[in-house]
Order: sequence, then C-alpha cells, then structure tokens
Amino acid sequence: MSAPTTTGATVWLTGLPSAGKTTIAYALAERLRGEGRRAEVLDGDEIREFLSSGLGFSREDRHTNVQRIGFVAELLASHGVTVLVPVIAPYADSREAVRKRHQREGTPYLEVHVATPVEVCSERDVKGLYAKQAAGELSGLTGVDDPYEAPADPDLRIETHRNSVQESAAEVRLLLSERGLL
Repeated sequence: MSAPTTTGATVWLTGLPSAGKTTIAYALAERLRGEGRRAEVLDGDEIREFLSSGLGFSREDRHTNVQRIGFVAELLASHGVTVLVPVIAPYADSREAVRKRHQREGTPYLEVHVATPVEVCSERDVKGLYAKQAAGELSGLTGVDDPYEAPADPDLRIETHRNSVQESAAEVRLLLSERGLL
C-alpha cells in the first residue's frame, strides 16, 4: 500500500508594496500548518537577500528575480508543499513565464491579485518606501514612478482595504479548496 500523495501548489500573491501580500501569506501558512499541511512562504525580501543579492530593480533584473522565485516555488510545490509567494512581480510577462513553467511541469499555480489601492498602500507604508519616494530619496517605486501591470484575469482578487487579514487568508484557502488543492 502506497502512502497518500499530497498535492502541492504555488499561490503567487502579487500587488503593490504594502498591499498586504506577505501578511496574508504568513497568516494562511500558519493556518495550513495548523491543519497539518506542508506550507512555505517565499518572502520576496528574503529571496532578494539570499538568492537574488546583486540584482537591481531594472526590468531585466526584476524578471530574473521572479524567474528564480518561480523555479524554487515550482520545485517545492512539485513535492507536495503549498508554496505562498508574496512577491510584487510587477510585469505580466514575468508572471506568465512562471505560470507556464508550472504548466509544463504539471504543477498547480494560482495567481492572487492583492488589489489594494496605491493610496491605501501609501498610508500603510510598512517599509517607509512611499515616504522615501515622496522625499525624493527613492525612485523606481512600483506603482508610483515605476510600472505595475495588474493581472487582467487572476484566479482571485482580494481587496485588503475591505477585508481583514484573516478574511483575506480565508479567501485564498477557499480557492485552494475549490481547486482540489487541499
């Protein structure tokens, strides 16, 4: 008798800086782990520090960073882990390349747009990026003076300015359940 297989999946949470992507990812990971499921968060800031140090924020470097994260996410997901990826990934073509990698490997991939208005993100300003940009100390801020291509047709769109963290995490969990990935 063989052991039951666990279906893994990558859930890519894309949105502006301070939209709530990472907070939702960690809340959901905690809930999934509490249910006995294997879940990992690939935090964009940690990836930049450990896997993508040396990359800047040009379009090419951002694409390379997203592809590296997508590779690691697919690898983990293909081994039964639910991988939550709270990464801005501002360009639609970069996200699509990650989706296609997953499709080629037969690994489930879901795109969640954390659709928080820039005004709300600017008020939250978790890392002080919007304040630095406004003071002229930072340029190339995604969604302000650098492009952000919002997903045209994500698997789920969450409005964190209308929902609590727990409600948002529950929406993503419900999507995973509806797709047979839990």
